[in-house]
Amino acid sequence: MRFQNKVAIVTGGGSGMGKEVATRFVAEGGSVVVNGRDAAKAEGAAHQIDPSGKHAVAYVGDVSLPATGEALVKTAIARFGGLDVLFNNAGIFAPKPFLEVTEAEYNRFLDNILKGTFFTAQAAAKAMKAAGRGGAIVQTGSMWALQAIGATPSSAYSAAKAGVHALVKNLAIELAPARIRVNAIAPAVIETPVYDTFLTPEQVKALLPTFNTFHPLGRNGQVADAAEALLFLASDQASFITGVVLPVDGGVMAGRQ
Repeated sequence: MRFQNKVAIVTGGGSGMGKEVATRFVAEGGSVVVNGRDAAKAEGAAHQIDPSGKHAVAYVGDVSLPATGEALVKTAIARFGGLDVLFNNAGIFAPKPFLEVTEAEYNRFLDNILKGTFFTAQAAAKAMKAAGRGGAIVQTGSMWALQAIGATPSSAYSAAKAGVHALVKNLAIELAPARIRVNAIAPAVIETPVYDTFLTPEQVKALLPTFNTFHPLGRNGQVADAAEALLFLASDQASFITGVVLPVDGGVMAGRQ
């Protein structure tokens, strides 16, 4: 199994891509600290992944606070003896026209996406470097950081995710001497609960299928599609890959039909 005796932190692990990654990481022999701001979701996910609590534990906290990243690392080391992988997956998404974005909304995107990613990665990298056995940091970026989509105006979100992409390149170079690899995926439309945060269930049911044809492969992505890419980048199968932002987008960045 790819992650036998490995330990990972998954931010935003209570649902969607994060929960899928945490579930599969444990299924492949590892242990995880599941992070989220919603206690019920994070604790519920950890219990569902491993009811015994031997290989999955929840830590509830807001990653926009640097102390949360430090606590996550301490929890991983205390419960499982170390840290091998960080899945920096936490984030928010809510389309809004540029001319209507307030300072508070702008700060919310940067805090939750960029600041949270930065300082959680910093805490993880310090622990990995101190342990001396290398590691992997895998970020969840976004296709919206690579290409603007008129139907989903998201300037603040896109700017924050572009910062995450820039971190990949910088951290890959800085952390390479410590054998810490840093990569990201850039997903297009993945059908996750994030859409429920700004749409009604009826709107989600009606709207998401309209994006199928946006992708050259003819369908929206599923959490399994994103999880497979994230796990690959975290695994030894990608041991010679660092500094990469991998599109997981059904062909969107390749062009249009």
